[in-house]
Amino acid sequence: MQAYRASIVHFLDDPDSVASDDCYQYFADGVLVVADGKVVSLGPAEQVLAELDAAVPVKEYPDGLIMPGFVDTHIHYPQTEMIAAYGEQLLQWLETYTFPVEKQFSDLEYARSIADRFLNELLRNGTTTALVFGSVHKQSVDAFFEACEQRNLRMIAGKVMMDRNAPDYVLDTPESSYADSKALIKKWHGRGRLRYAVTPRFAPTSTPQQLLLAGQLLKEHPGVYLHTHMSENADEVVWVEELFPHSDHYLHTYDEAGLLGRRSVFAHCIHLNDEEWSRLAQTQSNIAFCPSSNLFLGSGLFNLKRAVAEDIAVGLGTDVGGGTSFSLLRTMAEAYKVQQLRGEKLTPLKAFYLATLGGARALDLDSLIGNFAPDKEADFIVIDKASTELMQFRLQHCKDLLELLFVIAILGDDRSVKETYSGGALVHDRDHGLGCT
Repeated sequence: MQAYRASIVHFLDDPDSVASDDCYQYFADGVLVVADGKVVSLGPAEQVLAELDAAVPVKEYPDGLIMPGFVDTHIHYPQTEMIAAYGEQLLQWLETYTFPVEKQFSDLEYARSIADRFLNELLRNGTTTALVFGSVHKQSVDAFFEACEQRNLRMIAGKVMMDRNAPDYVLDTPESSYADSKALIKKWHGRGRLRYAVTPRFAPTSTPQQLLLAGQLLKEHPGVYLHTHMSENADEVVWVEELFPHSDHYLHTYDEAGLLGRRSVFAHCIHLNDEEWSRLAQTQSNIAFCPSSNLFLGSGLFNLKRAVAEDIAVGLGTDVGGGTSFSLLRTMAEAYKVQQLRGEKLTPLKAFYLATLGGARALDLDSLIGNFAPDKEADFIVIDKASTELMQFRLQHCKDLLELLFVIAILGDDRSVKETYSGGALVHDRDHGLGCT
């Protein structure tokens, strides 16, 4: 058993569904108690310490803010080395940068080296759970899950399914993608804290036959995820109409194959029509909001207000390498700007909800992670409120928690994450080395 003392905040519900005072708990001086990788208790320091056995060690963070680990609902680990690739929009960017880089993941040792670097970056930025694209190569997922297992991380990933409209060196077939995915599900899904996602890249790179086999995998393996892209780019939407002339709209290409549902996550969803919004809501499908990559690739501005109105679960996605940072703090800042451009507001409460409990709900993991309810997995981070001189100076002038959270979101980055814990174990320590594995 171990106790951690600092300011502590976590969310109980969506700020858009309950009164703001009821959606979170905040303890200016709080204690979080963890044992065997799970949350035991949480509360004001005075109360918790009075009830705590004197033999239990207490780690104190005078300038710290403890919160649940961040949840990234859309990211590509094979694109780690091509982050910040210049000058293209989505379709040209894939051809110019993405496919040549992903070719290298046919080499297991190479994939292992990138998986380690990728996970160190996530943990350095406070992300403890992510929904992750591999490459088309089966071994890319083996390498990723091996690295996650070593760190005892709660992660979801899958092999890309892609049988057309890409270079031959990154294509599979409907049959091989089905067989490889099935083998990976058998090997990794439900092993420790790992889960599998059936992962067609997006409709333009999968034939109808491959999408149907993706749907068959979901039927054969209840509990696995579906992870793909949709309606990211206006030209992409037109292309889908040409490739699937008998489908009513983009979402229909997935719906016909049986790919919608509670554990289905669609990244981007910028250019949706009314029928698509309604159908996502009806099927309890989920959206990954990726503001950094949407701005970087010039894709458009996500309609978060419409998603809220439709009661569709939304999480934040960094979408590296289209996104320009592994940090969900930086991603919150970009999300705020996107909503400003739409003439709408993203409150700091909503931003941090999306990055924690909201992301967990979008991944159907909120019974396990996302806040500090008793018996949940102890994935949490320590934010250093004095991480930079500017941050320290600005926070001296904050009047309340909402302003404090907003300043952290706008000015924060990887330097703000002092420590990251997964399953109660320290997996990143900023001040004593990049990672603890």
